[in-house]
Amino acid sequence: MNIQNQIIEDTLETSIFSLGRPIIDSPIQALTGIQSPYCVSDDERILVNIDYQTWKIRSETNRSPASFELAGPRSKIFFDPSKVKCAIVTCGGLCPGLNDIIRSIVLELNYAYGVKNVQGIKYGLQGFIPDYHHELIQLTPERVESIHALGGSILGSSRERQDVKTIVHTLDRLNIGILFMVGGDGTLTAANQVAEEIEKNGLKISIVGIPKTIDNDIFMISRSFGFDTAVEHAATAIRSAHAEAAGYPNGIGLLKLMGRNSGFIAATAALAQQDVNFVLIPEVDFDLYGEGGFFSALKKRLLDRKHAVVVVAEGAGRKFFSDDPDNIKKNDIGLFLKDEIMDYFHHQSIKINLKFIDPSYIIRSLPANSNDHAFCNFLGRDAVHAGMAGKSRLIIGYWNDRFVHIPLNLCAGKRKHIQPRSKIWASVLESTGQGELIG
Repeated sequence: MNIQNQIIEDTLETSIFSLGRPIIDSPIQALTGIQSPYCVSDDERILVNIDYQTWKIRSETNRSPASFELAGPRSKIFFDPSKVKCAIVTCGGLCPGLNDIIRSIVLELNYAYGVKNVQGIKYGLQGFIPDYHHELIQLTPERVESIHALGGSILGSSRERQDVKTIVHTLDRLNIGILFMVGGDGTLTAANQVAEEIEKNGLKISIVGIPKTIDNDIFMISRSFGFDTAVEHAATAIRSAHAEAAGYPNGIGLLKLMGRNSGFIAATAALAQQDVNFVLIPEVDFDLYGEGGFFSALKKRLLDRKHAVVVVAEGAGRKFFSDDPDNIKKNDIGLFLKDEIMDYFHHQSIKINLKFIDPSYIIRSLPANSNDHAFCNFLGRDAVHAGMAGKSRLIIGYWNDRFVHIPLNLCAGKRKHIQPRSKIWASVLESTGQGELIG
């Protein structure tokens, strides 16, 4: 365990906020016919770090290791299933599995707890603002029965920030007891602010977050839904890029993938389909020119093998956009590289055949694959268990192969990145042989 990880663990606050003492017998045991072993208690914990060196340090200093509360049904619940009203909102960009999450929450509320009143909030946080006039959707088992076969979200989405006080006022006016917020970093930050405003107003409303990021870059979340589907289809796109590149003399397949702040999709897809010669991600700097730069390495590859496949994450190469380095939408690294590569080889008097492929929006809007179907099922059901138990200001996370409760403020405003010295990046370098690409 390195010093940085030890400091992070020592500063973690992993306790979960509760609206009050749960005193209602959960109906879930009677439903399943399984007695108490199926239910878990708040004392069941999952270690944050299971490294042996961590255990040794903790045991020598008589300190308890940091741990997360295990997710799952509780034997006592806070909300009366016959009275509680729930709501679901999906925010941010589209991602495979959104409809699976909605379906899982609705079915668990209805069939496991007997909660009949579940409202869908349309178009993200806009749905809470009266000025937009978005209608609510009554979510029933019949309404969500087949939505897992569809891409996107039946509730729609939006990215804009909205007034937190208005959101809380709407929740109170609608008499919502549990709000399930599905979204990425911005949504989790908003969820934390909403929860704080709820507490200020003395309301008993549970806020349960479900982390959504196709890029798999939410801090303290080892896996997020949609990532597996994205990698699977990105690998298919790599096969296409390789076929295009290998089919022409000096062929180059240039593929842009998702990853505005983190390169997990690009790196993992390259390892899944090892036809890639160069992987460019936001976390690792690279130069275009110079003896050790990208263009020099690409030229050598073409001279040696007559074709090359380049995978670039959308957030890579920000330093090349000096006018506005944070405006990734305006400054498209894929189109930028395409033009720069063609210009470089033109001046080298080398004829190339370059094919640029950007499957990002196709991948984002696809239905989830089988692994993500199952993963979303667990996430949605555990979110319901947490909400019904009166827990709030948390997200359902996946950590050390278990589903856990993670405080919202641990993840909000933070991102996970590929470390240049990590095993995944070392594997990418070994697979591609690209080197450091520093001129």
